[in-house]
Amino acid sequence: MGDYNRSTKEIPFEQISPDVMQTINKYIELHNLGDILANVSICIVSTSEKLKKGLFSGAGQKSLVKTVIMTDRWLILADRVDQNAIFIKSMQLREVIVEDYEKSLFYSKIPDTGMNITGRFTDASEQGTIFLPLGKDTAGEKFKEVLIKSAQDAKK
Repeated sequence: MGDYNRSTKEIPFEQISPDVMQTINKYIELHNLGDILANVSICIVSTSEKLKKGLFSGAGQKSLVKTVIMTDRWLILADRVDQNAIFIKSMQLREVIVEDYEKSLFYSKIPDTGMNITGRFTDASEQGTIFLPLGKDTAGEKFKEVLIKSAQDAKK
């Protein structure tokens, strides 16, 4: 399974760490997004730890902690690589296309677990695709199902 040990846990909205919430709130204010945190449906924390391979594990990120908030209309992602700054991305669910990575063409070349999400980020002029890493665990599988259904429902 890839170069990372991935795990996902569902958390209550109120338990999102204060520094992540502060960064999200600044992002919302900067982009004049209003009350996008209304109607939260699910929150997760996805943790990816780089596996050491061989004697030299090399440079590069060692851990990624991704906090994800999904509402009835929005997907908000907060990334923290190692212990560095937090980066926020957001997308409207009605504008996204989601794909289970394990069903993608890339899976046979690079096995991993998570979702490919294609759409337009709030602060971008063109569409892009991101990989949302998820653990092969109960919370990761549940989030996949909720994300697929929410993206479909938002288009109605």
